[in-house]
Amino acid sequence: MNSEPERVTTPITADLVRGALDLEHTDRGVLPHRLPARARRQIPDGQLAMAESQPSGVRLALRTRAGAVELDVVATKRVYPGAPPRPDGVYELVVDGRVVDRAEVTDGDTLTIDLAAGTAQTRLGPVATVRFTGLPVDDKDVEIWLPHDETTLLVALRTDAPVSAPPPDGRKVWLHHGSSISHGSNAATPTGIWPAVAARLGGAELINLGFGGSALLDPFTARTMRDTPADLISVKIGINLVNTDLMRLRAFGPAVHGFLDTIRDGHPDTPLLVVSPIHCPIHEHTPGPSALDLDAMREGRVRFTAGGDPAQVAAGKLTLGVIRDELAGIVRQRAVDDPHLHHLDGLDLYGAADHAELPLPDALHPDPATHRRIGERFAHLVFGPGGAFADPIDPPGSPRR
Repeated sequence: MNSEPERVTTPITADLVRGALDLEHTDRGVLPHRLPARARRQIPDGQLAMAESQPSGVRLALRTRAGAVELDVVATKRVYPGAPPRPDGVYELVVDGRVVDRAEVTDGDTLTIDLAAGTAQTRLGPVATVRFTGLPVDDKDVEIWLPHDETTLLVALRTDAPVSAPPPDGRKVWLHHGSSISHGSNAATPTGIWPAVAARLGGAELINLGFGGSALLDPFTARTMRDTPADLISVKIGINLVNTDLMRLRAFGPAVHGFLDTIRDGHPDTPLLVVSPIHCPIHEHTPGPSALDLDAMREGRVRFTAGGDPAQVAAGKLTLGVIRDELAGIVRQRAVDDPHLHHLDGLDLYGAADHAELPLPDALHPDPATHRRIGERFAHLVFGPGGAFADPIDPPGSPRR
């Protein structure tokens, strides 16, 4: 006699997904997106199209008594010819706020990106199953955090007890936009990316619009933030504008103003934090573009170098130092009429002393320990007392006292 409980298959619907702004229903499964369809139609390149489909900060959220959870997925494995193999993406199981298990899948679609030739080819692969068992069989909140850097089609969700969407828990929604550092590059796990660390410590519900290589002040990203309900908003600006060599100083200031103006159209009084770049020696005083270090590639390592000339700064090329000064000035100017606008110097999150202790392994992206440090610092400086996202202190005699 088979005593194993019967599996219940639950449709993957928007009420069970956190951190995604759209669910695309395909003939193979449900694909979470971090940009809505209208914005995706305006994406000009494959880099952002890939980045926004990688579910950084996206998780399934369930209320259930199930002791076993299975998730069928199709993961997209990236291959870069000449570069070391990429690690498989990690799925993390969080029960009542605590990480209790991790899993990986080795099979799936394969996307081969030839950086030298500028080509990309996809080979379709099989469905794989992520299994978590041994959960306590009582009512609990369960989250499955999807790999932060691996596009993941959700095919089927099975449990050995019914599931429902968790009730609202009163946490504030934090909407964040940034570069690959915010996306989670070089972090080991999806809950280990610095915005997830900060959100957990700050008690916030994260929507992460960190896009690898693509924090470029795109108007469609600003409109997405304008239209997304949020209690707290932050934008981390700088490194991608330097390492893509996208614009000069003359265009930078107006572009930042325009980006912030658009967000303010939908969130006139929401706390809005502008964060400047963390320390990155190759681009502190040297403009972009960034380039792969070919000598390191031949040794099987990934490392970046700066391709610009410091003398070009006088002609308007951007460096991280230039951007920090400009952002501080822009926020000072706007804050005169916008008391809910705040600034955070990225060097307070990770500065030269931090780099001496925890250097960027590829000269551009933080390692797991540095992600944790940045997240902890952000939580302390921003969510902590006196921070931009701190709860206001009620005045004496207020009704809540």
